[in-house]
Amino acid sequence: MTLSFWTRRKSIDAMAAGHDGHQLKKTLSWPHLVALGVGAIVGTGIYTLTGIGAGLAGPGVILSFLIAGAVCACAALCYAELSTMIPASGSAYTYSYVAMGEPVAWFVGWSLILEYTLVCAAVAVGWSAHAAGLFRMIGTPEILLAGPHMGGLVNLPAVIISFAVAGLLALGTKESATVNMVLVAVKIVALLIFVVLCLPSFDASHFTPFMPNGFATVNAEGAKVGVMAAASLIFFAFYGFDAVSTAAEETKNPKRDLTIGIVGSMVICTAIYMVVAAVSIGAARTEVFSKSEAPLVFILESLKHPRTAQLVALAAVVALPTVILAFMYGQSRIFFVMARDGLLPKTLAKVNAKTGTPVLMTLLTGALSALISGWLSLKDIAELANAGTLAAFISVGLSVIILRIKDPGRQRMFSTPIWPVVASGAILGCLYLFYNLPTKTQVYFLYAHLIGVAVYVLFGLRNSVLARAEKAST
Repeated sequence: MTLSFWTRRKSIDAMAAGHDGHQLKKTLSWPHLVALGVGAIVGTGIYTLTGIGAGLAGPGVILSFLIAGAVCACAALCYAELSTMIPASGSAYTYSYVAMGEPVAWFVGWSLILEYTLVCAAVAVGWSAHAAGLFRMIGTPEILLAGPHMGGLVNLPAVIISFAVAGLLALGTKESATVNMVLVAVKIVALLIFVVLCLPSFDASHFTPFMPNGFATVNAEGAKVGVMAAASLIFFAFYGFDAVSTAAEETKNPKRDLTIGIVGSMVICTAIYMVVAAVSIGAARTEVFSKSEAPLVFILESLKHPRTAQLVALAAVVALPTVILAFMYGQSRIFFVMARDGLLPKTLAKVNAKTGTPVLMTLLTGALSALISGWLSLKDIAELANAGTLAAFISVGLSVIILRIKDPGRQRMFSTPIWPVVASGAILGCLYLFYNLPTKTQVYFLYAHLIGVAVYVLFGLRNSVLARAEKAST
């Protein structure tokens, strides 16, 4: 019986089977995964977007962190269940393929491509803001230190770091993960130093008024402001644990280690964010530090700690590439799995025999990130990346609900607690955050997915592995 493309689904058992000639090497254990998650989560969000969020919500940005973190926690628990049940690369794309079929999987995969590429670009721009001083020291012209939106020609530092991380990833997964662990440690130490130095200057009066722009309002210019507007942006600061799920196929003991990697990294990072945000507001008024592209460095300088500020900036320069590394890793694996499934050209799924990595896809991801980060602003990139991530998280919540109903007897190494509440919380929370994104971002998201629909109809619809199997059986 010939199935329509709407009903094409992959079975969980098929996902667990090997893929001849297109298999990734199993080289990772749980410390690598926790470091991958922390490396992805703690980055531009805390070093840079804290200021932008504070500009939208004032001290109420603390609530924004809490709301975004709660939504991500629900999604993280859903990811933990699905990644241990379906230990294959592809993250939300793979889970959607099993639970909801090929067209939805394509939509989710396209959203992940949008998310991961834009995250790499956004962090590259954030890195450039901290590294600009070093580039000035070697005589780089100002016109090459910012994109057109800031009066420059191209953000050259952002382009350089995008290609540098892609080159590191192409060398091998384990080598990249080991470097990542060291850089994550540097990043955490820098944040601890920031907290210790700012605590003596903590002033509780900085938290009043707590919500100067309200909870969810529109200002005189028609822009969305308040706690929820900041939460929809700061959401960018929390995700990254989903990049851990893309490593399922390269994990030595996925049924145990993926849960530790996803949930562990989320818990660690939520604690770090709440402390750093509270200390930042206590040390300086939000209307002051919100104007800086490097707010933590700005706060330290205002507290007369110039040398430490330089060290924190240097730590950001050294460690922010861990975020690019984690997401570029995830992006290349999403590309790889979609190509292996025939939804993108099969040649893109080729794995290098020596490194065990999809070198072509990794370098292509680096090129896309360089192109975007060189010319667009951080805020616009982050908001559009959030839209893609929210779509992916919604699909994960739906996948948990559908598979719980359709396949309740399937062994689950990790079970989402109170799954109807948690999965629904992830879905509804993400829908509300999407609603609070700027209208411009929502429209761009629609345009991007119309392009995705065209690609699927013109190529994937007829060339997917399942489509060819259907044709062969008739």
